[in-house]
Amino acid sequence: MIGSRRPIRIGLSARIFHPEQDARGIRSKTLQVLEQSVAQWVMARGVLLLMVPSVVQDGILMRSNIRLRDYAENLDGLILQGGADVSPRAYGEEPLRPEWSGDPVRDAYELELLHEFMEARKPVLGICRGMQLINVALGGSLYQDLPTQCPGAVAHESEAYDGNAHAVAFAEKGQLTRWFGDATGGQVVSIHHQAVNRLGRDLVVEASSQDGVVEALRGTGRGFVFGVQWHPEFHQQAGLELLDCSPILEAFLAAARP
Repeated sequence: MIGSRRPIRIGLSARIFHPEQDARGIRSKTLQVLEQSVAQWVMARGVLLLMVPSVVQDGILMRSNIRLRDYAENLDGLILQGGADVSPRAYGEEPLRPEWSGDPVRDAYELELLHEFMEARKPVLGICRGMQLINVALGGSLYQDLPTQCPGAVAHESEAYDGNAHAVAFAEKGQLTRWFGDATGGQVVSIHHQAVNRLGRDLVVEASSQDGVVEALRGTGRGFVFGVQWHPEFHQQAGLELLDCSPILEAFLAAARP
């Protein structure tokens, strides 16, 4: 925080875990959570981060008059975090395999949330699934499974999880080249098996991997809309030479600053 200026207020979309069959206790409840690393990455800049819960106006437990639009009106920006697959039905396809069905409940919540922030002209940053959701929201589609639908030389996920990294190259004369100065790309943490297929309207590619997979995209309409397929919140780990993604976060927060 700078002086007496109020902190930037950023909303973070929730990961949703649904009740498990025959479970007891907390596992029998709907859980909405955030991943600690992404929270710490953002809050290190003195940002007030608030997880935005899905809004159930006609819930079984109690009724709420709060709308997702209220969050868009009262917060300065939105980060869409990673997690479950986007359902292929969100872009007009049927799942090729049951395990690629995604989470339609989370899709509906985040698509509405994204729409409200874009309508309010508030900046949006999408991470991994978040980037894919931006693409789908703007009429694009996804590869349901990269290894089978778009096989390439790059491993976009592995058992190493956040230890899996590969190189990305920035688009020539793109926004990333301006934010990063002389850099033309770098190593990023990659944990995904879905990826952008058909690009959504008013979106341009900002980075790609050597096999052509879209690794970053930017909205060309009014307002700040940016997405990265990698996980910048995992880049502060020792032992890997990873791209310092501070310029992306700083640009997002500059757009959000009241």
